[in-house]
Amino acid sequence: MWTARLVLEPFSPEDAYAAFQQRLSHEVGAVVTFAGLARGANRQGAPVDMLVLEHHPRLTQLSLEDITASAAERFEVSALDVIHRAGHISPGDAIVWAAAAAPHRRAAFEAADYLMDRLKTEAMFWKREDGRDGSRWIEPTDTDHHERARWE
Repeated sequence: MWTARLVLEPFSPEDAYAAFQQRLSHEVGAVVTFAGLARGANRQGAPVDMLVLEHHPRLTQLSLEDITASAAERFEVSALDVIHRAGHISPGDAIVWAAAAAPHRRAAFEAADYLMDRLKTEAMFWKREDGRDGSRWIEPTDTDHHERARWE
């Protein structure tokens, strides 16, 4: 059982966790969650006023589904959930939430880690940071790609 949702409005990781937990069976022994938040500064330390994630509604949703389905096939998990924002995101707001539930902790940790590595490098978004110094398009870093390569 997995879900992957693209959302255009702010969401609460706490509410996402509560809803996820409601769907779980009693066979689950571990739940691992990750919430990614928009930072108020870029990699160089300059202030960021807004993170903008542009997307293609159908292709972006399909990329989220593909990544989540791949994790469900790869790991012995009972449930997975991904929520990913698009649009204009203020510093401190949640960008992404990923959850993995499994009978045992290792599969839950690995599935959540896998989800985030692939979402960071492969989800179909065009990311821009807007700040006092102007706008700058951002791409996954070499470190992001290195982390993703662990799963090949």
